[in-house]
Amino acid sequence: MSATDQQQKAEDDLSTMERFTDLISDIITTVSEHKSDLLEETSSITTCIDKIAGSSNLMDTLDDLPPGIGQYEDFHTIDWLRDIARDRMRHRHIIKKKQEGIWEKIKSAHDAWSGWVCVLLVGVAAGLCAGIIDIGATWMSDLKEGICAEAFWLNREQCCWSVSNTDANDDYCQQWKTWSEIFGGSRSGAGSYVVTYFIYMLWAIVFAMLAALFVRVFAPYACGSGIPEIKTILSGFIIRGYLGKWTLLTKSVGMMLAVSAGLSLGKEGPFVHVASCCGNVFSYLFPKYGTNEAKKREILSAASAAGVSVAFGAPIGGVLFSLEEVSYYFPLKTLWRSFFCALAAAFVLRSINPFGNDHLVMFYVEYNEPWYIQELIPFVLIGVLGGLYGSFFIKANIAWCRYRKNSKLGNYPIIEVLVVTFVTALLSYPNQYTRLNTSELIKMLVGRCGPEDDTDLCDYKRNYSSHMLNQTSLKTMTSSTVIGDGVYKALWMLALALVFKGIITVFTFGIKIPCGLFIPSMAVGAIMGRMIGIGVEQIVVANHDNPFFENMCESKQFCRITPGLYAMVGAAAALGGVTRMTVSLVVIMFELTGGLQYIVPLMVASMTSKWVGDALGKEGIYDAHILLNGYPYLDSKEEFTHTTLASDVMRPRCARYGSAVRNDPPLSVITQDSMTVEEVDHVLKSTSHNGFPVIVSRESQYLVGFVLRRDLNLALSNALKNQDGIVYNSIVYFTNHVTENPNGPAPLKLRKIIDMAPVTITDQTPMEMVVEMFRKLGLRQTLVTHKGRLLGILTKKDVLRHIAHLENQDPESILFN
Repeated sequence: MSATDQQQKAEDDLSTMERFTDLISDIITTVSEHKSDLLEETSSITTCIDKIAGSSNLMDTLDDLPPGIGQYEDFHTIDWLRDIARDRMRHRHIIKKKQEGIWEKIKSAHDAWSGWVCVLLVGVAAGLCAGIIDIGATWMSDLKEGICAEAFWLNREQCCWSVSNTDANDDYCQQWKTWSEIFGGSRSGAGSYVVTYFIYMLWAIVFAMLAALFVRVFAPYACGSGIPEIKTILSGFIIRGYLGKWTLLTKSVGMMLAVSAGLSLGKEGPFVHVASCCGNVFSYLFPKYGTNEAKKREILSAASAAGVSVAFGAPIGGVLFSLEEVSYYFPLKTLWRSFFCALAAAFVLRSINPFGNDHLVMFYVEYNEPWYIQELIPFVLIGVLGGLYGSFFIKANIAWCRYRKNSKLGNYPIIEVLVVTFVTALLSYPNQYTRLNTSELIKMLVGRCGPEDDTDLCDYKRNYSSHMLNQTSLKTMTSSTVIGDGVYKALWMLALALVFKGIITVFTFGIKIPCGLFIPSMAVGAIMGRMIGIGVEQIVVANHDNPFFENMCESKQFCRITPGLYAMVGAAAALGGVTRMTVSLVVIMFELTGGLQYIVPLMVASMTSKWVGDALGKEGIYDAHILLNGYPYLDSKEEFTHTTLASDVMRPRCARYGSAVRNDPPLSVITQDSMTVEEVDHVLKSTSHNGFPVIVSRESQYLVGFVLRRDLNLALSNALKNQDGIVYNSIVYFTNHVTENPNGPAPLKLRKIIDMAPVTITDQTPMEMVVEMFRKLGLRQTLVTHKGRLLGILTKKDVLRHIAHLENQDPESILFN
């Protein structure tokens, strides 16, 4: 090789070396420039691997964690997915341990039948409470008018039954002494009327004051119906003490006192609250339910069914009420257990036989009178009137309750109770229909008139003297005919009672004593229905030869129209208009009457009342009270039809998502491995959020998981007290990879309290889908991401406030998380 060739080769090698050096330099420069991004991506991949490897951390047993981890604060929403997943892990753990010996098999068997045992105990307890309340309320109601001289513990009916020659329905009963007789007067006369009137009002005020004092002193949560709160609790909301032992005792005693005071309220609605209290108390006997809020709600759903079962003697109606009206999460096994619980409660109440008539309710009716196709017209009219009354009552009651809430009246609950009681007693006593216990009034209105009835309501122009008591004459005695003067008088009194009860119930429902709405609503509807039934009856009798009524009358003396049936249909229509129940209402009324043939009239009236009520206002009374109180209840029956996105609702909202930017503070986050105990504690003290997203770093914003505020607080305080080497300078790690620093303080590992699989959505997710996720999955919150990076958070409260804003309501009315 020549010297020239060698020189050329050396120059080529040098050029190649320079190009290679430049390439290496470029690579090093590129790596240096993107070093932080590569490290973040590597860390993100590591985090994802950690999630895959440890995704069951959410469902880890809590045996080695501080007490209280996994529980919820008062007035907060539960995380359904978290609790259900934890229960499944607990169940898998039990199945796995089952093979280790006979003791583990026994524990597994106990876990399997604990749900059935729990609902059995709840049903028995609900039946016992209902029997005691019914007996006590009946005795104290009669105490306003007199007392049994020979045995003061007997009510009027039982006192008069003790004498064989005395009918309990007679006006005169020698053993029953009125208060005027007790004080040396006579049973009748002006003086007797004044004394009895005064004692009636005195007892009413005493009973109401005792009820209000019991509620104020022992259990403020025992007031009201309880059904709006039960609905909210079953949807996943926590109200500590609302289902406690003191609430159960106070509600039971308060119900007896409030009903005995003669107020326009019922004890049937609060029975749901009482039964739910029993369910909550007994659930703590079984850790499977006592320590898991989602599982506990299965017991509470069954307890709600038992409450309606003992209130109306309708076990099937109770199950349907729980399904249709109050329950939010109702799996098939809860349906079976609800049925069993309602059955046990009804059986116990039937064994107690509180009314002495072998029925579970005071106003049970049983007749088999026919109804005709022409009567569907007045039945529809009754349904329309029921819907109108329901809409009027809801609007008026909510307006009054809102005024009470926002005015000084709310500061004097006992005075309000006494004023309402005084007015009610003052105006009720002169009218025999308002003086009656409301259940007895309904019993009278839905009953039919027979030859043995001599009340004004049954004063028909019939001549019994010329008839022999054979089958034909008995039909004539119960058939429709021209009304007498007594019925005209009764109609005037019923009209006054209708106006009085319709108005006074508006001011009574919501005062600070136990008060239900079922019976007053049914009473208003029964009065209305009975009056319409008498009117239809007289039209048919007067036009018995009209071809339109041809099939309803055999002759002028024998037309078969049953005003009691109209009262029953009216009761269903009014209650349906107020509560907007349909299927469960029809079944409850059918179980009350025992007649399958009246299902069609009841269905027609119930659906008509619901349609009319929905046309005038979509919320029933319980949903309206939930909205008034600001509870975080997301109704699954409503449709969300707006076109907003998750980015429009999340917090914080970025400027690029619209001109109406809120002044949201920046999102509070915790990094997975770079914050000290002191820094985490500062985040907790400087914010009030219920939880915090955990991210890789503040620069990357890649999501690691979500940690609850309560769990983080407990873990930090427990570590500082009990773990050696943990100080405020200790680094908090939410990962498995912990960097050991021999010269620094001991690290704090909190990976077990973090939810490694939080529900996430993108910022472009339609709110229609987000709302359905919150409804169907029972979410507490969801995290919003953009291209994999954390952008914001959406809570149930945010969703509810957004819906309220779109419906032109005050978003700030949603008070709780």
